[in-house]
Amino acid sequence: MSRLKLVGLAGSYNRPSKTFALVDHIATLASARYGFDKHVHDLTDVGPSLGQAQWRSNLDAGATAILEDVVSADVLVIGSPTYKGSYPGLFKHFIDLIDPEQLRAKPILISATGGGERHALMVEHQLRPLFGFFMAHTLPTAIYASDRDFTNYQVSSDALKERIGFAIDEIAAFFPTHTLAAAAAE
Repeated sequence: MSRLKLVGLAGSYNRPSKTFALVDHIATLASARYGFDKHVHDLTDVGPSLGQAQWRSNLDAGATAILEDVVSADVLVIGSPTYKGSYPGLFKHFIDLIDPEQLRAKPILISATGGGERHALMVEHQLRPLFGFFMAHTLPTAIYASDRDFTNYQVSSDALKERIGFAIDEIAAFFPTHTLAAAAAE
């Protein structure tokens, strides 16, 4: 059985980043459970050509490779920091360079980080509709994490870890035979 690919994209450009830490944590657990090949990127990886690109063809080779990695994934883990109740503009610009058909029916686990609980609905009011436009399958359980859920840029909250586990469980609906093979390998 060929290995499926999970790609994580953190819409942050700061390092270290709680958003990247969250996406990487989720991607690591999901990849271990289902046997996915894992690739995780952030906007720093995408690089400066993103801000100058009016079209996909304006991206440099590194940014183009990351965009291709995202659209060729079998499953995505998307995470965004919350700025003023929404995702950052460069994150949205990256997503705008994706043809909507390229995400059609793709399972996406959506997540976001923010300073406090005030932004918790960002995943439902911003990310879910965004990927709904692309006709992707956002998983029912979305993940939101605030500053208090991290210690030294590592997921440390037991409640958050439990919610992440629920979301990872939902991936199985899209890969039932892969799930059985991964369980048999244990």
